[in-house]
Amino acid sequence: MSTGSSVIVPGPTREPGSLKLVATLVVAGVLSGAGLVATYDATLPIVQANQARALREAVFLVVPGSTKLEPFAWQGDRLVAAAEPGTNASGAPPAEVFAARDDAGTLLGYAIPAEGAGFQDTIRLLVGYEPAGRRIVGVKVLESRETPGLGDKIAKDAQFAANFEALAIDPEVVLVKRGEKTAPNQVDAITGATISSRAVVKVLDAVARTWASRLESAS
Repeated sequence: MSTGSSVIVPGPTREPGSLKLVATLVVAGVLSGAGLVATYDATLPIVQANQARALREAVFLVVPGSTKLEPFAWQGDRLVAAAEPGTNASGAPPAEVFAARDDAGTLLGYAIPAEGAGFQDTIRLLVGYEPAGRRIVGVKVLESRETPGLGDKIAKDAQFAANFEALAIDPEVVLVKRGEKTAPNQVDAITGATISSRAVVKVLDAVARTWASRLESAS
């Protein structure tokens, strides 16, 4: 017989073990995050040193005969001293261009970091430029995620690299089909990788338009 009283069904209670598990996971997450931060802080100087060394080697590669470099930035209408690669010199701007000299201190040219959109992602280059001849004298691909076996040939194809040993920048740098190069300002494309080849040429021409007059006035 019903007494009219309602039946109260107790809600689920959290098991003590569940609370302990949650607390353990939270603590583990905090410790893991702290460990990652500590690892990053510890390895950052090593990474920066390796990047600086790779950049120095690339400078000497794209400006043949060079053994010394000086970092500069462009401010206003002139070059000013900049921070050495891999350092955080107080008050010094980050380097935008590197003067490349031989053992005797003779200026041979400049190495200019540059980047542009490729087929897959951003392509980062280091471009060697000789103001006296108004020509590009070397190119090194610093970073590329272009299609393996096709676009990535911009960093591997010796014939493509040969385009940049004495590439005139006037009236502009242009891309042509492989085998059709007839002028010193032309670049033979990589067969099957026209988009990646064109991306490199666009970066080179942009470097020429931006830096040629600046560096000629500074040299």
